[in-house]
Amino acid sequence: MIVSVKFDGVSKILGNHRAVDNLNLEIGAGELFFLLGPSGCGKTTALRMVAGFYRPDEGRILFNDTDQSRVPPHKRNTGMVFQNYALWPHMDVRSNVAYGLKMRGVSAAEKEQRVGRALEIVQMRAYAERMPNQLSGGQQQRVALARALVIEPDVVLLDEPLSNLDAQLRIDMRTQIKDIHQKIGRTMIYVTHDQAEALSMADRIAVMRRGRLVQAGTPRELYARPRSAFVAQFIGGTNLLHGRLEEVGEFLAVRTQAGLIRGTNGVDGLAPGTAVLCSVRPESLRLKPAGEPSGSPRSDLVNELVAEVRSIMYLGDNEQYSLQLPDGVVVRAVEHNPVASKAQVGDRLAFQFDAQAVVVLPQEELGD
Repeated sequence: MIVSVKFDGVSKILGNHRAVDNLNLEIGAGELFFLLGPSGCGKTTALRMVAGFYRPDEGRILFNDTDQSRVPPHKRNTGMVFQNYALWPHMDVRSNVAYGLKMRGVSAAEKEQRVGRALEIVQMRAYAERMPNQLSGGQQQRVALARALVIEPDVVLLDEPLSNLDAQLRIDMRTQIKDIHQKIGRTMIYVTHDQAEALSMADRIAVMRRGRLVQAGTPRELYARPRSAFVAQFIGGTNLLHGRLEEVGEFLAVRTQAGLIRGTNGVDGLAPGTAVLCSVRPESLRLKPAGEPSGSPRSDLVNELVAEVRSIMYLGDNEQYSLQLPDGVVVRAVEHNPVASKAQVGDRLAFQFDAQAVVVLPQEELGD
């Protein structure tokens, strides 16, 4: 059965700390859903409450419309993939995958069939006789996933499953996990602090901070329309320019120490005179020599500031610039497919960015 998962006013207190604080969140049946945030934000605690390893101190956790808050873990029909895989070192791959079925008293014939199917899904059938120490990290991760899938869970829970893999293998495994999700169609809840994993894999993402839900939405929604400076900075990285809102209308006009910035996107409720932050993604900045005409037929749609080049980092497919504004604020710009550097360290450059690329946000305390 494919189920939805709902956090209904859920809180969990660990020691003197509210690890999860009044979490209200609905995860749709069959979604590949990510809980994303920095270390200590409460995402793993929330996942463990879904598994039944922790009980909520307040609120309820529901599968479809059934309250699971006091149901023990072995009766919830969830499958868990741990960060360290937790494979039995003395059992071969087949026995590791079959262990959950053995505990459930499944017949030998059905066990053989389901283990074979699970190993087939994760492309590990050829390794069924190997011991865990004969497998690579990626192969161990796939065995752990097969062990979670073989019990045919209603919800699959993944706790930072790729964090122990090297960079290229993590990228490869993202595609494999997405493919597996499409094959099985089960609800999957995936915990990570890696923004790239979440953006590249998730149907939807919930960003958490200090035990609370900050914003939930699709990867594109969170990236293009963050509702807070924390989300803008955490999801993909951004430039945040301090200013004061002067106008609200067709454009939002913000007065900064570097100059006037016009934007077309902002959160509701901002009024003239409010201290705000202008969020502009590094890839939205277009570099050009200072003083060169913009070439735009509508200058009110294009912002332009001048800065000094502090550093240049060439990465092959892109080149990253650190630019210091007259007030000392440093912004980042990214040039994709660079043929040659636009400038040298110490040069003055202008950078332009469209009003549509600016999201005006209320000022807030940043950091974890």
